[in-house]
Amino acid sequence: MLLVLLSFQALVQVSVVSQKAPQPPINILADEWLLTWSSTDENDVTYTVQYLSFDHTVWKDVASCVQTSFTSCNVAFTKADSEHGCVNLRVQAERSGLKSQPVQACSRRDTCSPDVMLAARPGSLTVYLSKNHTLALEHADHVEHRVYYGKEGKGLQKYKDGYSSLSINKLEEGQSYCVEVQYMYSKKPVGLRSCRQCEVIPLSKHKPNPTLVVVVIVVLFILVLVISAVAYTIICHSRRIKQCLQNPFEIPENLHFDVFPEQCVLSVEEEHCDVISSLQ
Repeated sequence: MLLVLLSFQALVQVSVVSQKAPQPPINILADEWLLTWSSTDENDVTYTVQYLSFDHTVWKDVASCVQTSFTSCNVAFTKADSEHGCVNLRVQAERSGLKSQPVQACSRRDTCSPDVMLAARPGSLTVYLSKNHTLALEHADHVEHRVYYGKEGKGLQKYKDGYSSLSINKLEEGQSYCVEVQYMYSKKPVGLRSCRQCEVIPLSKHKPNPTLVVVVIVVLFILVLVISAVAYTIICHSRRIKQCLQNPFEIPENLHFDVFPEQCVLSVEEEHCDVISSLQ
């Protein structure tokens, strides 16, 4: 009997080990009191929603959204349970005891989420932020913004802190960069991050296109070769060129004449002379 139980336990453990943790949820969005997300179309997956209050360090479960099969959750009470109504929210997928990495939500309109506007320029990205919000008015300079940024499709590993609008420089032109912003109170994150926004860094107007530069150089090189060849031919073979270009000329038959035609040659006759004797 003991042997059977041990065998069954081993089979269960092998089955659990062979399974993979489910994919984490995506598109997690908080819109005031309603939290929504998208599943990864996997079977038998449940979701648990957790929140972190303004003045706490431990994540708590939202009681009505523990191992739920739905993709939405009413989180209105979490705001009432936290100072200023500022909470962080995250969702975790679970299947057969295996859990995914929790993913934090973002918000497009919330009193505890920054309003963000982006302006891209060659080599830089300006993040426009406002200091006119509840946290700043109550806590003054203890509250600042943390701007997370990185190339689109990659994690936002870098960040920059500031109390108001700031610029991110030395960005690669032609690439798309994304930004998320979160309030920081005494260097600790507060409230939800703003939802990710992306902008393409434009190319400098004065910066030529590398492909166009190569084409222009090749064309100029060919022109120089052609001009040099033509100049060499004209200078060194000018006489031959003139001969080749000269049209053949023949005198018409009716214009031919002899230098001394026969009818024009005068015959010299012998002259007869008389001898004149002296006169007396």
